Amino acid sequence: MKRFLIEREIPGAEDLTPAELAVIAEKSNAAMSSLGVPYRWITTYVAGDKLYCLHEAEDEDAIREHARRGGFPANLVTAIAGEFGPHTAANVH
Repeated sequence: MKRFLIEREIPGAEDLTPAELAVIAEKSNAAMSSLGVPYRWITTYVAGDKLYCLHEAEDEDAIREHARRGGFPANLVTAIAGEFGPHTAANVH
């Protein structure tokens, strides 16, 4: 499966309560279960008026269908081309 970064514009997202976020998570889980294709939600970050979600799916169509079934936006869907971090730094001398 491919990894996708999804940007969801939700005004006031940073003010959502844990209970409201739990409802969104329930909707997301239900949408995933109903897809009938391999799909994995890895994590979501809340920042300002946006949610940034990391999901795995076969293609962008599955990502967009998940959003449609869940009733939330997928304003930007980007396939992740690579990943790096401090652990990937080469110790070259």
